[in-house]
Amino acid sequence: MRSLILAAALAALPLAVQAQTPTPEPSPAVRAMAAGYKALTVCSALKTAQAAGGTRTLESVEANELVGVYPEIDALVRGMPVEIGERQVSVPWDEALPPRVAVFSPGRGCAIQPVGWTGVSPEIFLPGVRVNEPFATAEPDGDAALLNEAVEQAFEGDRYGEGINTTAVLVLQNDRIVAEEYAEGFGVDTPQRTWSVAKSLAGTVIGAAVQRGEVDVNAPAAIADWGRPGDPRAAITLDQLMRMGSGLTSDTAGNRTDALYFGGVGIDEQVTAWPLIAPPGTRYRYANNDILLAVLSIAPTFAQHPPAELFRRLGMYDTWAETDWRGNYMLSSQVWTTARDLARFGQLYLHDGVVDGERILPEGWREHVSAPSGPQPEGAQGYGATFWLMNRSEGVPADTISANGNRGQYVIIVPSRNIVIVRRGEDPTGKRFDPIAFTRDVLAALDREESAGAS
Repeated sequence: MRSLILAAALAALPLAVQAQTPTPEPSPAVRAMAAGYKALTVCSALKTAQAAGGTRTLESVEANELVGVYPEIDALVRGMPVEIGERQVSVPWDEALPPRVAVFSPGRGCAIQPVGWTGVSPEIFLPGVRVNEPFATAEPDGDAALLNEAVEQAFEGDRYGEGINTTAVLVLQNDRIVAEEYAEGFGVDTPQRTWSVAKSLAGTVIGAAVQRGEVDVNAPAAIADWGRPGDPRAAITLDQLMRMGSGLTSDTAGNRTDALYFGGVGIDEQVTAWPLIAPPGTRYRYANNDILLAVLSIAPTFAQHPPAELFRRLGMYDTWAETDWRGNYMLSSQVWTTARDLARFGQLYLHDGVVDGERILPEGWREHVSAPSGPQPEGAQGYGATFWLMNRSEGVPADTISANGNRGQYVIIVPSRNIVIVRRGEDPTGKRFDPIAFTRDVLAALDREESAGAS
């Protein structure tokens, strides 16, 4: 019951607090959410880095991940104390209730527990230090000086956005790293939260299930709560969920799901309850819930084929798909991974779903996820099935697709050029990195004909 009360309270929070109407004291719901945000973020950052063989400090997390967060909790998050244990991270927030607790488990990262949780952390161990899988490097096939200039500008200056905070850039050309740079405190073994890049990872997990013959994307999504006779949501297909075309209610742009991500509410408690407000397949509305529902609909396949199995097959050994405290995967946002692992993810699409001669995704899956066959958003990018499309941008090939995430996470895949561009960031709220301009500059630097002509 407490989780449901918190969910309702968090859903009613404003997106931003108006500066001219200061609030005297944050409500318990706001303090609880702030403590959950800090406990989960610190747990995920520190514990996944340790498991990946790297090192993160609390000071680094506080200077990057915990700066410039949602305005209503930003000051609270920075001021709350944190207690770091071997298996969990705790953040006190109320004199009458226990701290908010995030618990780490191998293979799944950290999970935030519900408000009031006083359980015992499972007996687990952190894996020993491991070495990253080798990645071939090469000189760029193009103008190295121009490429280096673009990379440096991603870290310094305002060519791609004012006030941004780039933490990593990696450029893959012909399956070899031709550029790779990290901010201080970050490196090849530093996982970061993907935010909504996880949605494209979810689409890939779904594609692997389609290839195994376990899922039909054109069939109605298998959501048990929609099975009652007369429920119109039973007609929503898995593909419509993947294309943000479910027609379900979405209370805010992006359908912020703070109660799920940081509040300790279970996915299966909340996401199945949204009603229809438009016929399925007729309206585009970007929403976390659509992807959470898509993943929930294929959850029965995870007993034999969990997401970690696919990640290992792709060589993404430093990737953690996190769950809620009830074990439901939060593949709309809660994945922690490295820049190199995201480059391997991009490689899968460069090679049309084939790894070492084995087909992982159905033939033509890349075309499926990059087809703007559903209702489309306005703006610079179109939308496919869990992937954004750069099919409206001059200087960028029309087959370019991208996985985009909050705070400046981008995996840009250019099949016709055999190029993957990864940009990681911790951009504060209101500050935006320009992925299209960066992609255009990187591709221009790697254009052999233009480089030759310039010389």
